[in-house]
This record gives sequence, C-alpha cells and structure tokens, in this order.
Amino acid sequence: MKELLLEVLSWLGYLQRGPVVIQLVLLLTAFILNRDWRRRRLHQRLPRLVQQLLGPAVTILVGLLLAVAGFSDGLLQFLALLWLGWCCLEVLDDQLLRWLPERRAHQLQSRLLRPLYLLAATLLFINRLDSINDLVVIPVGELFGVSLSLGKVFSAALLAYLLVVGSGPPAAGLALLLQRSLGISDGSRKALGLILRYVVVTIGITALCIQLGLNSTALLAIAGGLSVGLGFGIKEVFSNFVSGIWLLFEGSVRPGEVLMIDGDPCEVRNLGLRATLLWRDRDNAELLIPNQTFFTEAATTYTASDRMRRSQVSVGAAYHHDPADVIALLEATARQVPRVLKHPAPKALLLSYGDSAIHYALRFWIANPLNNTSICSEVNQAIWNSFKEHNIEIPFPQQVQYSMVWPPEQHKPNLGHH
Repeated sequence: MKELLLEVLSWLGYLQRGPVVIQLVLLLTAFILNRDWRRRRLHQRLPRLVQQLLGPAVTILVGLLLAVAGFSDGLLQFLALLWLGWCCLEVLDDQLLRWLPERRAHQLQSRLLRPLYLLAATLLFINRLDSINDLVVIPVGELFGVSLSLGKVFSAALLAYLLVVGSGPPAAGLALLLQRSLGISDGSRKALGLILRYVVVTIGITALCIQLGLNSTALLAIAGGLSVGLGFGIKEVFSNFVSGIWLLFEGSVRPGEVLMIDGDPCEVRNLGLRATLLWRDRDNAELLIPNQTFFTEAATTYTASDRMRRSQVSVGAAYHHDPADVIALLEATARQVPRVLKHPAPKALLLSYGDSAIHYALRFWIANPLNNTSICSEVNQAIWNSFKEHNIEIPFPQQVQYSMVWPPEQHKPNLGHH
C-alpha cells in the first residue's frame, strides 16, 4: 500500500504543471458553459444529436488549435474525447428506449454501460499519468497466506461485478428458451432465471478465488465463516432468499398480481430474492415487503385467477319508498356507470331496517381492483343524481333538544307541535 500511495503522490507533480492546469481549467469552463447553455434552452432549434455532442466537439477543436500553437500537450483533447464518449452514451440511451422497456434500458445504462465506461476512462487517464503495467504488480497485502497484487484484486473485483450485474440477461434468455421448450409457467421461468443466474455467480466467484491462488483450505475457511454468519447474522436474508425462490415456483405472488396490503390494493412490480416490490396507486408509493412475510401472514389477492373484483357501496332510503322501486333504480343506475361491468350484472340488496332509513347495498363487478376507489365514487355520484331525479329521499338521523327543570317531578313534557 505504501508503494501505491507513492505512485499516486507522484501524479500530483504532473497535474501541477502550468500547461496542465490551464487545460484543466479550460475543460471545466467549457463544461460549465455547455451546462448553462443547455439549461437556458438556447439549443432547442438544433437537432438533438447536435445538442448532445456540440459541447465536447467544440472543446476538441479548441484543444487542437492549442496543440498546433504549441500551448497544449494533448491533455485537453484527451479529456474532451472522454467527454464526447459520455455524451455518446446519452445518445445510446435514446436508442435503447426504442428497443427495451424503460426500466430495463435504465438498468442497462446505470448498472453496466456507464460504470464500465467510467472505469475504462479512469484507467486511460491513469495510464496517461503513469504506466498501468507498473501499477498492477504493486502488492496490497495477503489473504490466507496468499500474496495479492493490485492487478489481481482489481481484476477479481471487476469480474465479480460483471458476474453479478451481467449474468441477469443471459440467464433470463436461457430461461425463456427453456419455457418455450418445456411449456413451464411464467413464475417458474422467472424462478429458473434467478436460479441460473446465482448458480453462474457462485461458480464464477469460486473460480475467481481459485484464480487468486486461494487453496481448498482457505475456501473451506470462508465457507465456514459464511455458515456461522448464516446461523447468527444473516439468517433473515437467507430465509427471504428461499422464500423468494419458493414464491416464484409456486406462482402465488407474481408480477402484475394485486394484493391487499393494510387495506390498500397494491400491484406486485417485482419479486426479488430478498423482498417483493409493490406499487400503491393512491399515493404512487412503492413498498418493499420481505418475502417471508407472505409465508407468515395472510394476504388477499384479487388476481389469482383473473382481475375481476366485486365491489359494493351502501346507501339509505326513506321508509315511505317502495323497496322494490329503490332496488330496481340502484341496479339501473349501476349499469349506466361506464366502468362497471355489465356481466355479471349489478345486484342491489335490502340489508336492514335502521332507525331512520332502510339500508341498501349495491354490489357490482369491476375489471381492475386498483380502480375500486374511483369507480365507487362514480357509482355514489350516479346514485345521488338518480335519487334526486326520482325524488328518493336519503334520510339522516335528527335529534330534538329541549331543557328540563329540576326536580324531574316538576317537569312538564312538551306536547306541542309534532
């Protein structure tokens, strides 16, 4: 580590040179001006591709002019080219949105393409300051008696990251081929894709350990440490992992499913190995529920077989109205609401006789459980208008207050107007 620190400190001598400082300042100025220019929307008349590439292109041209004049050693052009490459990733992002869903395109850019580009740009910049070949042989320590160099640690970390991030699409593609060949369900396909991915990751990390020079004794020691951690600190993580695999195979909790969580309908967006991501419509919130929760607590689903759901609104009508007429009016009103399904037909029921009204229930079916609240509001508004049109009274409890005298023997009841 001491040698690595000395190498890094030696780079400061190059970066403190006058021409280098001037080029860095010019690049920073160009970046700030380009950002301010785009923020003020002064580029809207230009094509989108020109908007994204104009800033680094102009900077490259300025660097070439400085190099011709002898005021630059090429650092400005080099950094401007890296900037241009980053802008090309933004152009690629627009193309990915045409080929892939927005979520998949964002994941590909944020988890794979952009990190790899930043890593490559950093290595190229370091290679300009120093020799990469001299850096990779610097020792950084020992692990289970095996000497580790900076190059070995870096390559192992990079390959491990690529295994974890890059193994998803190939595993999903292979699972899709197996689904078409074997005719398995979508839930089983997702489970198979996750299992294939983590099998590849496990085998790859084991191969990396062997490549680093760790012997079987060291691997057994690592495995023993993981087993102890599993028994004490990470048993919940392992439990959620197993629960996620089981739920995928069982198919009881699938992406697109609508579950009732704390009285609110929530749509399952993603079933991960640790937690399930659900979306709540009423406040656009995303909920992360540990997978093992679905094994220990009851959950109501409205989409296990289909997405249809029966809903209900309650209303009261005065006693002097014929219940048959009220029931017929409620059912006719529900059929006029656009988002209420015609089949099964709406059904109105007389539930009970209250103190001031006869209580009715109007039951109807809807296609999407997430729209239940808004559809109930539409039905209630339609009932209000129908009752008003047909002079159906919706009574409400009323109380009459009057004073009493003390003692009660001297009180005379109010026998006036009733």
